[in-house]
Amino acid sequence: MNQRHPHRPAPRPPAGTPAAAELAGMARTGLAGAVRVARWADAALGPGREGATTDGKATLSDATAERAATDLGLIAAQVRADWDTARLAGLVEVHGDSARPGWRLRAWDRDDSAVLRGWVALFDAWSLACPEPEGQEPAAVAEVVSAMPQVLSFLQLSAGPVPVAQLLDLLQQRVTELRTKRCEVPYEPGTEQSAGSPGATNEVTAPDTPLAPLLDWALRALASVGALTYGDGQATLTALGNWAVWVKLEQICVAAQSPAGNIEQSAEDMLRGCAHLRPNAARAEYRAWLAARPVGSAVGELIGAARGDDALLRGLAFEALRVVGAPAEPDVRAVVDESVLRPYALLWLAEHDGADPEDAHEVLTREEATWLWVDTAAAVADHGEAPMLVRHLEAAVQPTVPQLLDEVRAVGHPRTVQVLVALAAAHPDPALAKAVRRAAFQVHTGG
Repeated sequence: MNQRHPHRPAPRPPAGTPAAAELAGMARTGLAGAVRVARWADAALGPGREGATTDGKATLSDATAERAATDLGLIAAQVRADWDTARLAGLVEVHGDSARPGWRLRAWDRDDSAVLRGWVALFDAWSLACPEPEGQEPAAVAEVVSAMPQVLSFLQLSAGPVPVAQLLDLLQQRVTELRTKRCEVPYEPGTEQSAGSPGATNEVTAPDTPLAPLLDWALRALASVGALTYGDGQATLTALGNWAVWVKLEQICVAAQSPAGNIEQSAEDMLRGCAHLRPNAARAEYRAWLAARPVGSAVGELIGAARGDDALLRGLAFEALRVVGAPAEPDVRAVVDESVLRPYALLWLAEHDGADPEDAHEVLTREEATWLWVDTAAAVADHGEAPMLVRHLEAAVQPTVPQLLDEVRAVGHPRTVQVLVALAAAHPDPALAKAVRRAAFQVHTGG
């Protein structure tokens, strides 16, 4: 039967939480500078124009930053800051030395869910938004980042200003818990640990490491992305921050519900409308949509949607092309050499030629399979729930997480940083989350 699958009612947000449209308006205001720079880049750095970067690290060249500053009436430092925010929020993507707008920028003025997901992506990447204090041990920084969700949850439950001293006490307790789970042996300040004692590695943070500077850094970074206000010795979640913490706790998504009347929609809108249907119901929608238009133009529309920046639509477009079958083969073969579509096209062709769907992945090279893993993870991060992203680890061809991270960094997918940040935020294993977060930071900084 062609019907929507039942699902549990979405939990209601806490009393007093603004409506989604109002929250999106707050996010648009907070990210206005990033959107302005992203749109400038779209107009000034498009195909055939001057590249955005010169170092391959996704940072603006000096000349480009000065040019943007002149055009926008800003100083170069502000342009760089807004550019960095735009990348973390998925408003702009950098491919080598060129930039292009992310799908969220295209939907910015009309899609509140895209705006909110962009802001949540920035919220997840708060530790990359501000430089950490100099001279701090990397292990201590990682511990504080791992502990901050509990601090944010406490702020959310408090529903008002909380003294920083109270937050520091909570942070110290949480860091102690993290060390206990790693079986580190505490010792008194000023004493020594033997080289063979538990915890005597470069990754261990001395228990007397002062956490106040790191808490100050974390609160300032979260304030910079608009998650909280910080001053006068206290911190308070903003409406956006309160909502985002609740979203994380409830593990829900803010994607728009499937619209009605998919047959009348464009390929992109039809695919979005089918995103939350059961597979059989979605295939029925694809058949009805295809029946209403010439097969040639329909296939062209689907491939055009697949070329966009939304990874979810890319996967759904090729599912719809499977429904088309043989008439789509020439068009699918024609896009095999397009890097963004190649893994999807190779899988489609293998299945079309009779390969078992479970074995079709064998036609992909290791690099192509890794690229596809990142692209699929981007779709899950944008439109799915946290547990789905954690389970997606099992789909990787690499036998270990360190090997996966090395190959993910090497494959150069434009959404790598956002995927790794989202995975680190979702994964319940603190050690694995720390490794993933470190990899995200290395990709973000070009390290």
